[in-house]
Amino acid sequence: MPTTLPPPAPAAAPERGTPQRAPSWSMPLWAAVAAAAAAGFFLDVASAPVGWWPLTFVSVTVALLSLIRRSLGGALLVGTVFGAVFYTTHLVWVGEFLGPVPWLALAGLETILFGVGAVPIALAYRWTAHYRPRGAVQLFAVPLLVGGLWAAREVVMGTWPYSGFPWARIGMTQVGGPFVEAASWTGVTGLSFLIVTVCAAVVQWLRAGGIRFLRGLLPVVAVVVLLVITPQFPTIAAGTFRVGWVQGNGPTGYFDEKAPGDVLAAQTTATRPLYGQPMDLLAWPEGGVDADPLSDPAAAAALDRVVKAAGAPLLMNAATTRGDRIFNTSLLWTADPADRQWHDKVNPVPFGEYVPDRWFYELIVPDLVGLIQREYTPGTNPPLVQVGDVGVGLAICFDVIYDTVIWDGAQQGAELFVFQTNNADFRGTDENLQQLAFARMRAIETSRAVVNVSTVGTSQVIAPDGTTLDSVGVDTAGAAVSTVPLRTGLTPSIVLGPWLTGFIVLASGVALAAAGISHRARTRAGATNHPTGRRSLQ
Repeated sequence: MPTTLPPPAPAAAPERGTPQRAPSWSMPLWAAVAAAAAAGFFLDVASAPVGWWPLTFVSVTVALLSLIRRSLGGALLVGTVFGAVFYTTHLVWVGEFLGPVPWLALAGLETILFGVGAVPIALAYRWTAHYRPRGAVQLFAVPLLVGGLWAAREVVMGTWPYSGFPWARIGMTQVGGPFVEAASWTGVTGLSFLIVTVCAAVVQWLRAGGIRFLRGLLPVVAVVVLLVITPQFPTIAAGTFRVGWVQGNGPTGYFDEKAPGDVLAAQTTATRPLYGQPMDLLAWPEGGVDADPLSDPAAAAALDRVVKAAGAPLLMNAATTRGDRIFNTSLLWTADPADRQWHDKVNPVPFGEYVPDRWFYELIVPDLVGLIQREYTPGTNPPLVQVGDVGVGLAICFDVIYDTVIWDGAQQGAELFVFQTNNADFRGTDENLQQLAFARMRAIETSRAVVNVSTVGTSQVIAPDGTTLDSVGVDTAGAAVSTVPLRTGLTPSIVLGPWLTGFIVLASGVALAAAGISHRARTRAGATNHPTGRRSLQ
């Protein structure tokens, strides 16, 4: 008679409170590399000038999926591929006139920093893998941690090395989208944090079951709803202000053929149609005067004539010398020399306006370094001039990308902003529109009007809500008088911006460290309790 085997015993249920590991799903390394490359391309298309902002969510989500269960080397590789595709595409304008070396050097540096910054995100996924996939930690805490780590990477890249390069940021891709008004509360860093948190929450929902687990979308919906319903912070109307602004389209490029005084002549000629029109301020772009009016009597006399004909003070820009130091200076030129004010550029462009560690880089690319003769000194005076009783905030060219310059101007009493720039070295590229996106973001973030005036374009007058009031395109001489609203009162992004930025960096670092300590403790406990004394780790 055959022996009947007893039925197998049911698997023991996990003890109450025993965590379950997150799903082990992950991409093969080759697929992760391909996905990261695609994500880098998507982020460039999401940014200005194309500005397809929804692709940011696709890009970040795919990038995060490619980092799940990666080794340290794998995370570095995947992050570096993303950065290489994005930065070499997004910053191609850097090599327009100086060739591929500066372009590849900047894109390469940003790529390396971005790749290194991918490692903590991969560690966050590894060190939290033991929590239940449908629990609060995986669905809520992990997305917040990942969002914080991504935003912290942006902060580091925006401050180091050589004052950093905060040009490409997730928050900036949303300047044309429906969530941008949140920037008046959170600033650009805070908006980056929220956008990445949404994408990270989508990733966790997919890992927890996707469409079979609709409740897992609650964190995504909560943050998206918050972004949608958040209005622009209301500042206080304080009257109007008439700004005359002039795009002279002069020979302001580094290699443009020109004689001394040609740039000043071009600006003066383009200004003449404005004479006789009432205005409170006349604004010229960066580099609109090709002589130092503080030491050149002819240039000073020419500016005196412009001020007299315009019937308004002139905000102009030139290289000025004080002692043995050179500054990139915006001057409020008035009929009375005693009333003149100035602001010096806070962050001169490394390898453009000065060469850090010149001795070292001359050993590598002596010909390129030799082209940069001036060594601009960073300014320390406030980014503000006072026109009557109206404070006018300033940012000279790339200073517009540095949060602290904008915050300082608003805190000093700016009721509108004038951004002066010279895009002549990047004619025919995307640079001017990428920079213009920053000008729009600053208007929304501070809830103040912005006059962005360029030597060769694009110049625009932007309302506090980010809409364009007046514009002159590239390679065109033009001038107009625009009436803009004045605003007082500070948005939360200005008041809390420094604190929020510091908190995101510190909190994400502490949270990652805590996750690492917890993971290490569990690993040791597992090795002790495992019969072989080992435990499989990914």
